[in-house]
Amino acid sequence: MNKEDIRLRIRAHKSLLDDNERRSAAQTVFDLLEHTAAFMMSESILLYHSLPDELSTLDFIDKWHTRKRFYLPRVNGLNLEILPYAKSRLHLGSFNIEEPDGDDTTDMSQIDMVVVPAVAYDRRGNRVGRGKGYYDRLLGDTRAIKVGVAYDFQLVDEIDADPHDVAVDYVITERGILRTSRRRR
Repeated sequence: MNKEDIRLRIRAHKSLLDDNERRSAAQTVFDLLEHTAAFMMSESILLYHSLPDELSTLDFIDKWHTRKRFYLPRVNGLNLEILPYAKSRLHLGSFNIEEPDGDDTTDMSQIDMVVVPAVAYDRRGNRVGRGKGYYDRLLGDTRAIKVGVAYDFQLVDEIDADPHDVAVDYVITERGILRTSRRRR
């Protein structure tokens, strides 16, 4: 199945979820994440500010933002900039995603963990994003632990990865944690 077919199939499945299923899945996934050694040892964590069709990060951010240094991405042309999270410094930015304000960008070398959004993942850690390549460009050189979070139905058999695609180290769904067999760079 090609990436666009995967996007269509996952979008259709997400549209069938009710609010309780969305909340329950997000709580389960982020509970699993916060109990991993990788999360416990990470101080600086890049998250995404969730869109309505993604696992919600909002409760997780509220719960942990005073104990961890959270960062959010902001679109700048074809790339993402990384800025510290502060609830009072958010605005509706590109693609109707809440983005941080300010000039205090952070280098990816300062990030210990990245919670990566995607449309789908496979067991090797390959991902299908929304098609713009923002995260592949951002994650290309980082040594941060990369964690994909998803509904279980977003885990597909195989994704044909392009040479520029960046795989994740773990995929967490409401059914558990998968250590991927991602390619080593």
